[in-house]
Amino acid sequence: MTKTVETARIETMDPLTRRRMLGVGALLAAGLGGSSLFAQTAAPAPTAPVAPAAPAKKPAPDRGPRLDADLVKEFVGAAHGNLERTKEMLAAQPALVNATWDWGGGDWETGLGGASHMGNREIAEFLLAHNARMDVFCAVMLGKVDLVKAFLADNPNVVHLPGPHRISLLRHAEAGKQEALVELLKAHGAKA
Repeated sequence: MTKTVETARIETMDPLTRRRMLGVGALLAAGLGGSSLFAQTAAPAPTAPVAPAAPAKKPAPDRGPRLDADLVKEFVGAAHGNLERTKEMLAAQPALVNATWDWGGGDWETGLGGASHMGNREIAEFLLAHNARMDVFCAVMLGKVDLVKAFLADNPNVVHLPGPHRISLLRHAEAGKQEALVELLKAHGAKA
């Protein structure tokens, strides 16, 4: 068998030099990242993008203590039909004017809401004079035709909004004896 020049050179290599080469290869494979050189590794698991840090929230301004829940419930109840008690309570605690009571299931009501669905114009007007927030239900009960028309022009589906206790706009108009608004709301598809 004839030897090639390359084969002859390998056979004549110094055994110490071969050992050194094998040792260096072993070191590379074992300790210097050889596992990643010679073995397959799983790709790193994708990580969720890290959202930038949220800006620091400003602390809520101190508005004083919360209103007592029983006081709010009593006020909302009084505003359904007891003008004198409504006046007394509002004089003692003016913040009650826009306080809301949660009857449960998302049924929130203010004193103005109670007066409105009861058709109690006197209490509604008293509360409005003390900075209660007008809403479409009160506007309907009081016969504020221009306001109601503006609501309808902006969003015709307003006729289907449920008020406190799921009482319709049409019922508010009936409670306030607002015949023109009863007809207007019916013409826009309102149902009792």
